[in-house]
Amino acid sequence: MSDRLNLLKEWLVELFKTSDFEVIPASEDASFRSYYRVLIKDTSYIVMDAPPEHENSALFVEVSNKLGKSGVNVPVIFNKDVKQGFLLITDFGNDLYLDKLNQSTVETLYNDAIRSLVRIQIDADATGLGLYDEILLREEINLFFDWLLERHLKINLDEKELNALNEITDLLIKNAMEQPQVFVHRDYHSRNLMLCDKDNPGIIDYQDAVLGPISYDLVSLLKDCYIKWKPGQISRWVNQYLDELHTVNPAIKINNKQFQKWFDLMGVQRHLKASGIFARLCHRDGKCGFLNDIPRTLSYIVDLKHDYPELDTLILVIEKCVLPQLEKN
Repeated sequence: MSDRLNLLKEWLVELFKTSDFEVIPASEDASFRSYYRVLIKDTSYIVMDAPPEHENSALFVEVSNKLGKSGVNVPVIFNKDVKQGFLLITDFGNDLYLDKLNQSTVETLYNDAIRSLVRIQIDADATGLGLYDEILLREEINLFFDWLLERHLKINLDEKELNALNEITDLLIKNAMEQPQVFVHRDYHSRNLMLCDKDNPGIIDYQDAVLGPISYDLVSLLKDCYIKWKPGQISRWVNQYLDELHTVNPAIKINNKQFQKWFDLMGVQRHLKASGIFARLCHRDGKCGFLNDIPRTLSYIVDLKHDYPELDTLILVIEKCVLPQLEKN
């Protein structure tokens, strides 16, 4: 038994005043956090174990409060020890969106997710959140180059390619910065949305929330790294989101064509970031299963090849170098 698990159980004994409970792993996370299900009498809780040297539990508590006040469904924090990095929270069950999404369920589930997203963007207080600024956006894009291209695939680009990719990076950052800035969950996708009987969806894993581009969370949802839908469906959901946004707050006026460009280019930034993170998870943390999600993630960028000629160099590198090398590895 790990030292962290021992500490967690000692904390629960002190909290419950009994050792008559069961602790079982609940889910794997793409971070240093671990989640356990605690069964005591007829009640089930989730304990989040966030090692304080790596994770900021106080930030999770702060963001939870902000989201809760906006009216969306986030876990109740029943007890916490921020110093040790333990939080006892609501158990939303085992039904991830990812496991329940199919052609017969997707419309209902995405309707709920889009409504909750709009509520967050309109009503959640973003005061005090970190900024999704140029520095952070550039750092995230560089994960693709540092961890996927160089570390994992050993791909060396020539000077002409690097110059072109630097220009694309600047374009992606400009696209993000020119958008309306709102509360951004930052990982609003099928592995962080739980199917709930009431107030669906249950929303988790939001501690990295920032003030950032309005299209970012919608990209996370509709161009999901873990499940992919047809372009026509995605376009229809984008328009549905805009209709919902304009209905909830008529003062917001966003042109559909402009938003589509924001959305598409924001997706390029996110998918470069995500593919780099997946490579990092393998090499740094030993979580190599995430490598299987990289081809799907990068396919969203390739899908834009006929719409955005300014992305040609990036798409060529992905098609001719990255995807073939991934297949060999």
